[in-house]
Amino acid sequence: MDNPLIDRSGLPRFGDIRVEHVDPAIESLLAQNREAIARVAADPAEPSWDSFAEPLEDASDRLRRAWGLVGHLNAVMNSPELREAYNGNLPRITEYYTELGQNEALFSKYKALAASPGFGALSPARRKVIENEVRDFRLSGAELPPAQKQRYREISERLATLSSRFSDNVLDATNAFSHYETDRAALAGLPEDAIEAAAEAAKAEGREGYRFTLQAPSYMPVMQYADDQKLREGMYRAYVTRASEYGKPEWDNSPLIGEILALRHELAKLLGFPDFAGLSLAAKMADSAGQVDDFLRELATKARPFALRDLTELRAFAAERLGMHDLQSWDLAYVSEKLRNERYAFSDNEVKQYFPEPQVLPGMFRVVETIYGLSITERDAPKWHPDVRFFEVADASGRPIGHFYLDLYARASKRGGAWMDDAIARRRVAGDVQLPLAYLTCNFPAPVPRPDGTPRPALFTHDDVVTLFHEFGHGLHHLLTEIDELFVSGINGVEWDAVELPSQFMENFCWEWDVLRHLTRHVDTGETMPKALFDRMLAAKNFQGGLQTLRQVEFALFDMRIHAAATAEGGLPAQAVLEQVRREVSVLHPPEFNRFAHGFSHIFAGGYAAGYYSYKWAEVLSADAYSLFEERGVLNPEIGARFREEVLAQGGSRPALESFVKFRGREPKIDALLRHGGMDESASAGPAAVA
Repeated sequence: MDNPLIDRSGLPRFGDIRVEHVDPAIESLLAQNREAIARVAADPAEPSWDSFAEPLEDASDRLRRAWGLVGHLNAVMNSPELREAYNGNLPRITEYYTELGQNEALFSKYKALAASPGFGALSPARRKVIENEVRDFRLSGAELPPAQKQRYREISERLATLSSRFSDNVLDATNAFSHYETDRAALAGLPEDAIEAAAEAAKAEGREGYRFTLQAPSYMPVMQYADDQKLREGMYRAYVTRASEYGKPEWDNSPLIGEILALRHELAKLLGFPDFAGLSLAAKMADSAGQVDDFLRELATKARPFALRDLTELRAFAAERLGMHDLQSWDLAYVSEKLRNERYAFSDNEVKQYFPEPQVLPGMFRVVETIYGLSITERDAPKWHPDVRFFEVADASGRPIGHFYLDLYARASKRGGAWMDDAIARRRVAGDVQLPLAYLTCNFPAPVPRPDGTPRPALFTHDDVVTLFHEFGHGLHHLLTEIDELFVSGINGVEWDAVELPSQFMENFCWEWDVLRHLTRHVDTGETMPKALFDRMLAAKNFQGGLQTLRQVEFALFDMRIHAAATAEGGLPAQAVLEQVRREVSVLHPPEFNRFAHGFSHIFAGGYAAGYYSYKWAEVLSADAYSLFEERGVLNPEIGARFREEVLAQGGSRPALESFVKFRGREPKIDALLRHGGMDESASAGPAAVA
């Protein structure tokens, strides 16, 4: 209890956690867990849930919570000391889990439990836990001979180290870059708030003028609005060459990519799979890499005519209206914003003024409170940064059912992107329910004072709002579970290619007027967004949708193909595969120096290896699920209760397809996805027009 990382009596004690707590906490917990494992493994009695599975669940919960805290802080409050502590303990954690996954005694007991007469009397959730464990022991090499088990362990530990280094390199390369401007005239076109933020950033470093970085809130406005093409080019080049051979050698992810792919392939071969793609898909909804490839190619075929239309319009507009006859990659966001502004008479910056944080959050909460019968209330709790907020989620009777932290703003100590992670998972402990706790993390622009020094709230683009809804959907999946078994509660045990269903489902509400109007209040006038502006946004919803779809297909195909045998055993290097995929499906080709893969943390430092396709796969499910709300009313509490009961509450206690069918009444169809994306049969591939 003296070590805050070990204390499980309540919420995490962020105010007390220090780097020096990490080593003793992990050492103590690993020792405790190994003792518990040895005890249940040596028990001569027939295994039962209470005597065997539950003690292992408790041991897992202890370690998951402590190591999860360390990993979370390393991601959001990174420092040299914390990074050293995290990376120093990572091999020990990896060794423990590999050792656990290859424990033949435990494997035998799980198999015996699955074959026991009492198995059928267990709850569906407990049966699913046992079935998953038997599968996962096999996928962890429990059936391998000793020499191959040892090699499996070596590979697993090395992969964990490489993935952490990959992420560190991207963060370091991102933070190392700064571009300074002293001439305000060079910032023509940029929104005033972006200029003010750059001035504040320079001032914070004791410098005159304006500082721009590669963090999204600084980088994106430059690419969208800066009239200075040289400024855009310089920022673009710095961004797309992060952690590559074009920067510091110690931050170059090139050798890491090659080694990661080779080791993943070797790991798959050890387990009897032809390649890592096969191993990855063994626990997913998709049956094979071929099925995924066919799915992605079908999407590409349907999207290509629309993408070609998008590109033709973009080039014609650039030439005719902007005098730009040789469109470069660093021009695309800029010209697109100009075209959208002319065609639909609005810009992202105009829209952003209507989305102040104090209006957006209550508006988002209103949606889930309405359809799921919840209440969300801000509470006090220990936090890791002053900007973090903490909320309680309660059911219709006022009974708390979960909590979440919200960390919205970008900062140098925080890795990029947006994500949800579980801090505490729901489970039943000694008759009481352990309430789930989630981290919701984004990288939005922090509030910047007005020029006269008066405070101004953070302003979000509509894309930011969509991102927030997306991550909140993940959070609800974790928080609204009603499953009491740790390994299948919330997002645990959900097939990876279905885990995006609740998050992408939430995005749809961002395009409903009855939802959006409650999220808006102009930061200066206090007026609600005009319906006419929303109508223009809705008309522009699928602006360049063909290009965006092909871009996601490109990433997903690249991911799947670099994890196939043809590229892992002395075949093409990753960059060559990416270029091959682009030639096959893309209509836009970036410059030769573009090193997208070197910052592709989803697959090299996250959980999406040979699984990035899941964003599009799950989008089929989410669009089809949302179509029932479209049919019955988008804020319909009856349909909301059904979605909560059949999808969110079930967690991973049953196959995701079964949960979807229980909700929708049939298997998923692709029609709603194509319709939402403006690519169904009724959509024209000719020039778009708005009355």
